[in-house]
Parts: sequence; C-alpha cells; structure tokens
Amino acid sequence: MPTWVIIPTYNEAENLPRLVEAIFDLKINGLSVVVVDDNSPDGTGSLADQLSALYPLHVIHRAGKLGLGSAYREGFRYCLSAGAKCLIEMDADFSHNPGDLPRLISAVEAGADLAMGSRKVAGGQIIGWNWRRKLYSDGAMFFARLVLGLKTHDITAGFRCFRSSALESVDYARLKSNGYAFQIEMIYRLEKAGLKIVEIPVTFPDRRIGTSKLGRKDILEFFKLVFKLKFS
Repeated sequence: MPTWVIIPTYNEAENLPRLVEAIFDLKINGLSVVVVDDNSPDGTGSLADQLSALYPLHVIHRAGKLGLGSAYREGFRYCLSAGAKCLIEMDADFSHNPGDLPRLISAVEAGADLAMGSRKVAGGQIIGWNWRRKLYSDGAMFFARLVLGLKTHDITAGFRCFRSSALESVDYARLKSNGYAFQIEMIYRLEKAGLKIVEIPVTFPDRRIGTSKLGRKDILEFFKLVFKLKFS
C-alpha cells in the first residue's frame, strides 16, 4: 500500500534529520515522506532539500507560517496526486514515535478508515506534562466531546493514519479550520460520515528540543470551531 508521511515543520532543524533517518530505518515498503515547511527561519526547509537527495522525500516550501490545518491539506493534496493509499500525519519533534508507524499502517490495512495514536485509551500515556497542562487538555477534550457527541477519546491527537478514500469522502479540502482545531473538525466529519476510527495506544513524550507551536490563537479557534460545528 503506497504510504506517505506528512510532516509540517517550522523551526525543526535540530529534529528533522534524526526523525527522517528513524522513519526510513523501519524499512516500510512503499513509504515516502513529504515535508511541508513554512519558511522556517532556522533553515529547516533547506535542510529538508538536502535530505531529499538521500531519501524518497519531497519538500513543499511555503511563503510563511500558514497554520497546521493548511499544511496538512496541502500535504494531503500532494500525496493523493502521487497515488497515496495511506496518509500519515506526524509531528517533527519526536512526540510521535516512529516505531509506532507500522501499528498504525497495519490497522488501516486491516480495515480502519483512520488509525490514530491515542493517549487517552488503555495503554496510552503522556510523559512530561505538568498537572496544569494535563488539566487544560483533558478539560478541552471533555468539553468538545460532550458538546459534539464524539465517541473518539483523543480528539486532538495529531498522530494519524488515514485511508485515502476516507479523506476523499469527507472532502478534506473544504475544511476551514487552520490550527489545532483542524484535528477536531476532521474527527467530527469522519464520525458523522460513519467511518471506522481505531485508537491505538501510544506513549506521548513532551518535546525535548524546540518549543511548542500552540498559541492563544489556536485555543480561541478551538472553542469557536466547537460551537460552529454544534450549531451549523
């Protein structure tokens, strides 16, 4: 099954080479990577170009910091045009363990429309967050799941493996959210379409290098999206 890993980047020069090496060390048949770089000041885009000479890796250079949802939509479009049947969202900071990729891919091959690395099911966990961050995260997810009636537990998880037909059936290109709310909107659309979502337990360590990209704008968009989906 042709599989593409989509990695959005912004100032990930210290992480990207190690991550790409770890992904391709798995020797997964038919696997390629696309890096979507938002004009990183630290030269991540140029570094990705260098890596493309060593691995089956494509780089999409964008003019500036255009948002996570936008990066994934662009990555989906490129990978689908390249014939991808399995499309994976993955962070560049090692909070998503490359070693979990075969489990996600296998779940899609076994019939899932979306297999996601979940921190909120038995066997999943988060390492390195303080109690305040865990409280905010759990509270936001409880609120969104309650208001929207979602069955998926870890609705903000960003480690996801999609069947290509699932993305096409929910018309991903028409999704409007552009930050971390994109992850919730995608779950909402998939559940409403009756598609099969499987949560695979994973360990999620906090990033060790670089800084989180989550900002106040993303938090506001999260709450606006929940109400928009509820009442639209």
